[in-house]
Amino acid sequence: MPSSSDYLHPTDIVHTPLDSDEDEDLDLEELDPQSVASHRPGRSSRDDIPRKKGYGPGIALRNLRAGVGNRVWGRSASAGRRAGSQEDLNALLGDTEEERLRTSQTSSGAFTDDDAPLLQGRRRSSPRVSEEPSAGNRKGSRLRLPVFNPSSLFSGSGRQYDDDDASNRPPREVLVGQLQQARYPPNVVSNAKYTPWSFLPRTLYNEFSFFFNIYFLLVALSQIIPILRIGYMSSYIAPLAFVVSISLAKEALDDIARRRRDREANSEEFTVLSFRPADISNPAGLPFEVTKKSRDLKVGDVLKVRKNQRLPADVVILQSISGDSSSHSRQSSTGQQPALESANLIDPTNEESSSAPVGGGSGADFSSAGDTFIRTDQLDGETDWKLRLPSVLSQSLSTKDFTRLKVTASAPDRRVNEFLGTIQLQPASRAFYDPHVDKSSSPVSPIAPEAEDSQSNSAPLSIDNTAWANTVLASNTTTYAVIIYTGSQTRAALSTSASRSKVGLLEYEINNLTKILCALTLALSIILVALEGFQPTNDKEWYVAIMIYLILFSTIIPMSLRVNLDMAKSVYGRFIERDKDIPDTVVRTSTIPEDLGRIEYLLSDKTGTLTQNEMELKKIHVGTVSYANEAMDEVASYVRQGFAGNALTTPSTVFGTQAGLGTAPRTRREIGSRVRDIILALALCHNVTPTIDENEDGEKVTSYQASSPDEIAIVRYTEDVGLKLAYRDRQKIVLESTHSKNVVVRVHILEVFPFTSDSKRMGIIVRFEQDPSSPASPSKDDNEIWFYQKGADTVMSSIVAANDWLDEETANMAREGLRTLVIGRKRLSEQQYQDFSLKYKQASLALQARDVGMAKVISEHLEHDLELLGVTGVEDRLQKDVKPSLELLRNAGVKIWMLTGDKVETARCVAISAKLVARGQYIHTVAKVKDKASAQEALDFIRNKPDCCLLIDGESLGLMLSQFRTTFISLAVVLPAVVACRCSPTQKAEVAELIRHHTKKRVCCIGDGGNDVSMIQAADVGIGIVGKEGRQASLAADFSITQFHHLTKLLVWHGRNSYKRSAKLAQFIMHRGLIISACQTMYSIASHFDPKGLFINWLMVGYATVYTNAPVFSLVLDRDVDEQLANLYPELYKELKAGRSLSYRSFFGWVFVSVYQGAVIQGLSQLLLDSITGPRLIALSFSALVINELVMVAIAITTWHPVMILCLLGTALGYAASVPFLADYFDLQYVITLDFLWRLVAVCAVSLVPVWLGKLIKRSWSPPSYRKVRG
Repeated sequence: MPSSSDYLHPTDIVHTPLDSDEDEDLDLEELDPQSVASHRPGRSSRDDIPRKKGYGPGIALRNLRAGVGNRVWGRSASAGRRAGSQEDLNALLGDTEEERLRTSQTSSGAFTDDDAPLLQGRRRSSPRVSEEPSAGNRKGSRLRLPVFNPSSLFSGSGRQYDDDDASNRPPREVLVGQLQQARYPPNVVSNAKYTPWSFLPRTLYNEFSFFFNIYFLLVALSQIIPILRIGYMSSYIAPLAFVVSISLAKEALDDIARRRRDREANSEEFTVLSFRPADISNPAGLPFEVTKKSRDLKVGDVLKVRKNQRLPADVVILQSISGDSSSHSRQSSTGQQPALESANLIDPTNEESSSAPVGGGSGADFSSAGDTFIRTDQLDGETDWKLRLPSVLSQSLSTKDFTRLKVTASAPDRRVNEFLGTIQLQPASRAFYDPHVDKSSSPVSPIAPEAEDSQSNSAPLSIDNTAWANTVLASNTTTYAVIIYTGSQTRAALSTSASRSKVGLLEYEINNLTKILCALTLALSIILVALEGFQPTNDKEWYVAIMIYLILFSTIIPMSLRVNLDMAKSVYGRFIERDKDIPDTVVRTSTIPEDLGRIEYLLSDKTGTLTQNEMELKKIHVGTVSYANEAMDEVASYVRQGFAGNALTTPSTVFGTQAGLGTAPRTRREIGSRVRDIILALALCHNVTPTIDENEDGEKVTSYQASSPDEIAIVRYTEDVGLKLAYRDRQKIVLESTHSKNVVVRVHILEVFPFTSDSKRMGIIVRFEQDPSSPASPSKDDNEIWFYQKGADTVMSSIVAANDWLDEETANMAREGLRTLVIGRKRLSEQQYQDFSLKYKQASLALQARDVGMAKVISEHLEHDLELLGVTGVEDRLQKDVKPSLELLRNAGVKIWMLTGDKVETARCVAISAKLVARGQYIHTVAKVKDKASAQEALDFIRNKPDCCLLIDGESLGLMLSQFRTTFISLAVVLPAVVACRCSPTQKAEVAELIRHHTKKRVCCIGDGGNDVSMIQAADVGIGIVGKEGRQASLAADFSITQFHHLTKLLVWHGRNSYKRSAKLAQFIMHRGLIISACQTMYSIASHFDPKGLFINWLMVGYATVYTNAPVFSLVLDRDVDEQLANLYPELYKELKAGRSLSYRSFFGWVFVSVYQGAVIQGLSQLLLDSITGPRLIALSFSALVINELVMVAIAITTWHPVMILCLLGTALGYAASVPFLADYFDLQYVITLDFLWRLVAVCAVSLVPVWLGKLIKRSWSPPSYRKVRG
């Protein structure tokens, strides 16, 4: 990649002061605000090469790369550097201002090949330099790098980021391709909650943190005391052990599944260079390629990464080689030849096995060097590609010399936008390191002490030289990078919170109900003893009697409740995973499916979750006509006519002349001319570079590279309508017609003004090549110089000439959620351009207020009275069915927040297009708020307008959370929608935690990238979408889905069913325990308060298991509405959030029913038999108890299922068949008589009929919502 000075005019002085903001011109927000600047190494003199007058190599994209080049080559520091940093930098570089200026002046040279492709070489190697084999010998003539003291780089105080202060930890030294002198963590991804040692302590603590488990533990332990023992000890201990074992087994299985998925991610294979000493088979000592799994990668390993490959660890880029197979042919076609052919360079397409060397030579030929672009949406949520640069020191080396490099890096830190380091070139060493061979037992360092040469060549490293784990190489390059942080020390891992065990809201509610039941049990026990006057009974003291009563009434809190609920959760998970409408859905945490039916807040990522991150130009307006959808065919027709023939076309060419349409109607020619002009402007005004790839079939395919997907979308659109970007380098753009395959436009780039987040516009000045043979072209002396500019309507409306349609049309597009760009142009005479160029260059040399001065020159000379060509609308494609899904969730009462790392404008457009914001709803933007007064003003506005949508950026959000935490969240949670942009992963997690703790409501977070993992783990319910680039979010989530619209069925259908079923199941199990306790109470009162058991041993165990469990558990198949009605009436979901299915009101209703039925069953049995004890009484009351429970289940069922019928009939027949085996408890002779039968029917009728009638009356008087919609 060319250095920054290579984009400048050869005669310009390119020094940039430290307070320059030019690095913001890229709009790459990842650039480190504290990165170190250094001066660029000197170059050998090229005065023998004649310099071109006019527009030399660098004018084209000077500003595009200025900031990045400045940081890497030492031209300037980034904006926002703290006071005093200039002095620190001077001391760091060991250089003076005059020396830096002199170096900058002398380091600017001319190219022998001015038309080298934009993504080709960093700079050409001269023959003299290439002949020198040793980089050490080149130090004086070419590299001339400054001396760095690595320790001084990190000695300054760093900023505090929470409790993670990297400045307090020493920097690390990484020996490239060698065995490290320190131990570093393994490069493994781990989403497991437990280790083999922590599993039992943590799970047992979680289990017994619930009150009813502690209660049962105490009851079971009480059976060790002989005086308190009732029946068999195993009847109390075994059920508790079973309950705990089931819960532990579920946790173990879930964690084993997580480890299995982690193992898959850690087994991904990568190519690593293996450095071995020279031998007979490899006399040159060239490195070999070996394949290593991600978990085996270590600090110091050199990775070979290709296009679309994920980075498994944090790396520093050493070398980048273009993979554009057509680069040389393109150069030849434009009449230019490379300055030096590549020699002994590693072939970027080399696929040799590790049995042969992969490369060598004296150094990488810069003609093959390419820009490295990475996608970081999986890390920070930003959609723009980021430009990354190899160090000049390593880019010039051959791969075999990588082992001479040493990287000094700052301590691991979670700040993804900052990095400080140095890279040093050490004297040659004979020691080699083979990452394929384990040498961990060797105590000998591979670098001799004398290698620590104080005069080693050094260069600074900044964020521009790094690529963090989970980012993806986007450019068509082969990149060599050294690993500096692995595993838990990567930026992605440090930005991720630790996994936590999640407990559903239903379990907390049941836990509170069991406390009430325990209090009732204690009160009942004390009352029964008090009625006896606290006197000893059967030689038992009163306090012993209370303890025995507590044990007898322990069935009020049913031990089987946890087992049944855990089993039900597994059934719900099975239903979800087997649902054909949401294929490939995975339940990773099976303990919280009921919470899916209680979601109050949905926090969603944008990129990859709501959108596909695929831009498409949807609409174009040229003043009088608007084109969209099928009308784009007409645009293609105009383009075909406007660029017909073989002659070169310029803006002044009369439309239709080449196509023979001079006699066409005037109106059609005017519209055609407008369409041609705006398409031409779109095809020229951008920073896109075409590259040629080969697909699987060997066919050459053109792909585009740019920092923004918007730019690529526009260039693809111009290709679709007939004008293709065929070639671009630093000086030239060539366009060809897709219809005739002829070159129709050729321009020279004079200046480029890149897009920034502050300016919100980009521009370009070009000179059109004339076609002398064309009769339509002007004279050769009348050179056509045009200034094209595009930008946001907010800034362009004051730049373009007066018009009456721009504001209206941009507002219409904005309402549709389209990202609008206004395109304008202005023709410049040769004199006007020369005047501008002179003033602009003078402003660029200013040492203070440079950016302000340059912007002023542009504004005075160019940015006024531009001819308005038209407006375009670009859409960020939404995921399938996002709009109806969000609308359904909003109708279901779910408040939706969008948290993204992307820009404010992008977030606004997506919020509108996805219908996150209702039509006509006011969007209040809070951005760049830095003081308390402004923040308070924003809060006051929100307080007075609670129906607006809040759009807030990360900087303002950070201030709100630190200064107005409670006030901000109390206002934000009542808003219908909130959009937070420029959010860091930790901010996302903090917002989720804050909403949870402030509202006490269920929060669901959904995302697809590694930057969403913290948010997902902080939520009550975390949902991960399997993304294109990775599965980090999916692996860390509680539920994994493949499409966003699957979320609606997960919540509205499966969440509803899970909650309703578990609520009904829990109440029936508590009813089952309460009713038998009521029978015990009636028995104790009748037996003069003697604390004896009524149903003991098998009867107690059988009642809770064989005789009632199957019918009660079959309620997990019940449903009140079908799926169609649940989607048609999302308001039904809104009722679930109130928790009425299992509330204190419904609980006490069931307590009343249980007490009534228990009293009737036991009391009426005693009255009908005129007995208070005996096998006849037990037979009658126990049989009535079982039948009562089966009938109650039948009454409660809303929708019958065949399994329910089978369970009810099977249990009834099973009980009847077991009666002959209950001779120890029943009077079998009495059971088979009619006398027993009519008493059984009478008891059941008195117990059940009033309850059934009461339910019918209530349903008729106040029918539930589901009955209203069912009709």
